[in-house]
Order: sequence, then C-alpha cells, then structure tokens
Amino acid sequence: MEAILTAPAPLLKRLSPFDWLFALALATAAGFALARYGAFMDLYEKGILLAMLPGLVALGWYWKPFRPLALVVGTASLLAIAQYDGRLVRAEEAFFLKYLISSQAAIMWMCALFGLATLAYWGGLLGRSVFALRTASALTWSAVALGWIGLMVRWYESYLIGPDVGHIPVSNLYEVFVLFCLFTAMMYLYYEARYQARQMGAFVLLVVSAAVGFILWYTLDRGAQEIQPLVPALQSWWMKLHVPANFIGYGGFSIAAMLGAAYLLVQRGFLATRLPGPEVLDDVMYKAIAIGFAFFTIATILGAMWAAEAWGGYWSWDPKETWALIVWLNYAAWLHIRLVKGLRGPMLAWWAVVGLFVTTFAFLGVNMFLSGLHSYGEL
Repeated sequence: MEAILTAPAPLLKRLSPFDWLFALALATAAGFALARYGAFMDLYEKGILLAMLPGLVALGWYWKPFRPLALVVGTASLLAIAQYDGRLVRAEEAFFLKYLISSQAAIMWMCALFGLATLAYWGGLLGRSVFALRTASALTWSAVALGWIGLMVRWYESYLIGPDVGHIPVSNLYEVFVLFCLFTAMMYLYYEARYQARQMGAFVLLVVSAAVGFILWYTLDRGAQEIQPLVPALQSWWMKLHVPANFIGYGGFSIAAMLGAAYLLVQRGFLATRLPGPEVLDDVMYKAIAIGFAFFTIATILGAMWAAEAWGGYWSWDPKETWALIVWLNYAAWLHIRLVKGLRGPMLAWWAVVGLFVTTFAFLGVNMFLSGLHSYGEL
C-alpha cells in the first residue's frame, strides 16, 4: 500500500496554548519596557524594540528551549533592577547583586561556567560519558543565561551612572566579546540538539573559552568592566543593529572553523569513533557558515548605511571596512564552491579553519595594528 503523504498543518493550527502564552508574555514584557523606560528611548529605539518582538516570538515557537531561557533572563534581570533601588552602590551592598546578578558578577559566573563546560565536554568526549556530556550542556545553558543577565543588568547600570551615559552594552571590546560568547554558544546549542551530537561541544567551546580568556585578561589588566560613556561615533541607533548582526556572523564562522578542525581529525582517524561522522560535521559546518554569512552581509549593509550618516559616504576603504570586505568575499567564495561546484571534503574544512584567522584579524588585528576611522576600537 502506498503511503499517503499529507502536508503539515498550517503554523497557526500547530500552535499550542503554551505557544500563545509565550507570545503574550513577550508582548507584555515589551509593553512594560516601553512604559517604564520609553522616556529614555528615541523613536528609532522604540521601533527596534517593537520590530524585534515578532522575531523573538517566532524563535520561541520554533526553538522551544529559548522559552525557559527568556523567562530566566527576564525574571533575574528584573530582580536585579529591583534590588538596585535606583542606586549603583547597591552592587556592593546587596548580597545577590554582589555575588550573583550584578552585571560583573553574572559575567564572571558566565566565564567560569563556560570553562567548566569546556572541560566537561572534553571529559565526556574522551571518556564516552553521557553524563559528562549532559552536564556540559547544562553548564553551557547556565553560562548563556548568566551572560544575558549580565548584559541586561549592565544596560540598566549604565543609566544609573547617568542618563547621558546609558547605552546598550554592545559598544566596546569587553561587551562584544561577551556577546560573541553568547551568540556562539546559543547557535551551537541549537545544532547540538538538532543533530543529537553533544561531542561537537568539545571543539566549539574551545573558541568560546578563548573569548572568555580575553574577557578575563581585559578585565584584570585593563579594567574593561568599567562602564564608559559612548564616544560620539557610536552614539547612533545603527549600532544596536549593526553590532549584534556582526557577531552572529562571527559566531557562525567560529563554529564552522572548530568543526572544520574536528572534520580534519576524523578524516585522519583521530577521535573518529568518538566524534560524529564527517557527513554531520560537514553539514553543520555548511549551515553555520550560511547563517553567519547571511548575518554578516546584513551587518555590512547596515555598517555602510551607518557610515553614510556619520561620515557622509557609504564606503571609504578604511582598514576595518576593507578587511570586512575580505571576510565577506572569503565566505562568499566558500559557499559558491560548495553550492555551485558541489565540492565537499578536507579542502573546505581547511578553508573554514583558515577563515577564522582571517576573521580574527579583521576583528582584532585591524584594531591592534592599523588605524583609521574605526580607531575608537583599539585595544
């Protein structure tokens, strides 16, 4: 008997009461944010908040684990805000703020948990321990939650310093490295669940832990955790769109590079019985680059529009812009060869690994060794 193929029901008919409850909760949260903090927002910022709402609702509908994450981050952030009672000094007085949910405490917990998760992933991979791998996933989710709490509370703390100081926490290397850790870990957690392959975390969390190492060095050596007023070039609503899109792109490229390294090891017989097969690693590598490339393209377009507003031209061949174009062309060529030429295998894995070094130089190396219109991003 031939199987009868039926089309899936329309999305709205597949939604449960919990789906609608989640949407209502996010809409209520957006309304609360507008009512409580709308006076600090301009028209563009209010538009960004409202435009993000459908996307976050859809993300929660499509990816169920996002719901408890949003609930935990929202609840803990509001609890922290309430404990401040309008005084920044409370960060050193209130027990939970000082040791858990002030911005700096939460971000330091994030760093510690990512480090522990990396060790647990490697322990689970090498020891074939299901328990260790599950523990690693739980630690990664906990780190993500605390990282987002840290950024949300830091946003509020900046306004406690002064209304003219307050800004979204995506303005300096300290903040964007935290953002990179969160986006990379969340993208990885999605693929981990989708492919039921926690072993990949041993490689992906290495790049997150490298970013954690930078955060710790930047904090201890440079005092980067101190909130500073925005330089004039960053006082734009374009920053709120350009920077997050950029770091979703960087996260996707980083995941692809680490899984490219895993692919090359499997091809040579190392850890071949412990890691997922080459087909899985290749597929995740491709999807991570595709998502990263899409967001990096959006970020580049937004950056050009921001430049036109700030400096009077869409493109000036500033070193940062030039290297961003190099990164874009690198991954455009990677996708072209895979999709049009049908190429697979070690060459693309090597390309993904080398691509991470190109991307890292575009992000950090330009800031360290070159100067230009983006010189406010120097170390």
